Amino acid sequence: MRFRDRVEAGRQLAANLAAYADRPDVVVLGLPRGGLPVAHAVARRLHAPLDVFLVRKLGVPGQPELAMGAIAEGGVEVLSHDLIHELAIPPALIEQVVERQRVELERRDALYRGARRPVPLRDRTVILVDDGLATGSTMEAAILALRHHAPAAIVVAVPVGAPETCARLRHIADAVVCLSMPERFAAVGLWYDDFSQTTDREVTQLLAARERDETVVR
Repeated sequence: MRFRDRVEAGRQLAANLAAYADRPDVVVLGLPRGGLPVAHAVARRLHAPLDVFLVRKLGVPGQPELAMGAIAEGGVEVLSHDLIHELAIPPALIEQVVERQRVELERRDALYRGARRPVPLRDRTVILVDDGLATGSTMEAAILALRHHAPAAIVVAVPVGAPETCARLRHIADAVVCLSMPERFAAVGLWYDDFSQTTDREVTQLLAARERDETVVR
């Protein structure tokens, strides 16, 4: 299955999430930046609030795809102590990685939200959306961090993903919805006709557009 672009992928994904439509407990979170166009299309179809979930993976020094933890908004910090011990990563090096990612997290928070408060997540059913899953390390870090916000359930939803990654995430999320799991996966972008980079400006525009939609409905 191929998708024209992230918006079309989001619409198709929303059709498979119809059971969550018009539910007051549901909130849709997009992982910036590429997950936001997908999440926006999902939120509109489900008539649900939209927000970003600001999380930064803490990559192992020299192996950035391998997550040793994550930091998230609200001061949440999750560390994989077993992995850190196994690789003998010194505390000072961990703190360097944390600080670098904290700066980027704060930059995105100020840019994407401004004075707007995050959507409450406690006791909500959270649909966590990205444009695809390759290694799944960022999504895994997001799930671990999101648990600290005490949602009722976490539903991972993506248009396309590597089969082994989708299977692994089913062990840590409450549900995983993945429209396409091609055996010869290779990379997320190969399954889109248009996989151009999502910009910071597009993220802020999508969040503002969904907020206007909700205001009109209320």
